[in-house]
Amino acid sequence: MLFGRGKKSKDEQAETAAAVDESGTAAGSPEAAEGGTRGDFRLGKGPLDIDEIEDRDGYVDLGALLISPAEGLQLRLEVEEATQRVVAVTMDLAGSSLQLQAFAAPRSEGLWDEIREQITQSVASQGGETEEIPGTFGTELVAKLPAEATDGSRGFRAARFMGVDGPRWFLRGVLGGEAALDRDAAAGLEELFRRVVVVRGDNPMPPRELLQLRLPKDATAAGQPGAPQGAPGLQQPERGPEITQIG
Repeated sequence: MLFGRGKKSKDEQAETAAAVDESGTAAGSPEAAEGGTRGDFRLGKGPLDIDEIEDRDGYVDLGALLISPAEGLQLRLEVEEATQRVVAVTMDLAGSSLQLQAFAAPRSEGLWDEIREQITQSVASQGGETEEIPGTFGTELVAKLPAEATDGSRGFRAARFMGVDGPRWFLRGVLGGEAALDRDAAAGLEELFRRVVVVRGDNPMPPRELLQLRLPKDATAAGQPGAPQGAPGLQQPERGPEITQIG
């Protein structure tokens, strides 16, 4: 697994924050949560909360997110250029991508219904269309925006928004590439999404505030302490995908 960085300008970070207000949480009733924890609306096991794992060994530790390594997986951190703050992590696998961001969430309600509506309105304002579909983690949203191919022909670019509300956190995943429209192509990234661990922390935070991501402590080495052999080293920065700009 390889590990790299991408840069984001301050304007792009604002767009990311807007997309967060349009991102997703697997909606459900409080009764659907498996332990009855307030604010936990997960429909099934995963993504996980830090209290649901024994320790951090074997994970790539990015601060608010712990990532399970996998064969062929590449990680890229999206960095705000002005501040060098890490604002997202993108998982690239088999030609598709999954961008992850984690946020503080209310204790007693989910965010996904409201956010899904905001995405729909934003995509429509850009001449695109959206469709709600049932997914592994609850209701998902497929967005299609007009785009021009390199040969000048007109088409669209697609992204599939997934979201999960855990205990006091919200995790958004945006699938790009073939995985946005093909369930089979998305299977590997969906499984990795299920295995993501969110570290909310105990500090009071307003809902929708971005949870802090960071480089691994030993990012320049072949791996970090406690990670399995073959854990990622650090590549040169490169610009990440633009799917956060949808919405």
